[in-house]
Amino acid sequence: MAKTIELKLSVGDKAPDFSAQGSGGGTVALSDFEGKHVVLYFYPKDDTPGCTKEACAFRDEFAALKKKGAVVLGVSTDPVKAHDKFVEKFKLPFTLLADENHAIVEAYGVWGEKSFMGRKYNGTHRVTFLIGPDGRIKKIWPEVKPEAHAAEVLAEL
Repeated sequence: MAKTIELKLSVGDKAPDFSAQGSGGGTVALSDFEGKHVVLYFYPKDDTPGCTKEACAFRDEFAALKKKGAVVLGVSTDPVKAHDKFVEKFKLPFTLLADENHAIVEAYGVWGEKSFMGRKYNGTHRVTFLIGPDGRIKKIWPEVKPEAHAAEVLAEL
């Protein structure tokens, strides 16, 4: 899958605030987690092979991430109903945010052209942002290997 994405944000930038419906009900805003590290990971689609590997890796490292004071939030353009099924099926202990209007993916610059098997389309790129307790971006992973990524994030913390 070819990446044709130029990120709008850089390390040191203030992370754009957002508010979205979360899995399990309720609205979640980035500002809710002021003073904590936030692992904000963007992924293309619930319950697809790569996205499931990545979500399960974050699930498996969740206790260790939490111990380091980090909050994990997954974001895709899927609706809350799909997120709830995904969370239930794989026992995900963190919140998935429904960005159906593309406000968050646009603000973070992860929505763009992708290509798969010669077909071009717009979608969410698999990118992770580590946001520091001060609300600034500490690290960006623009290239993510789904199964190994949670361990990379943990090592960074």
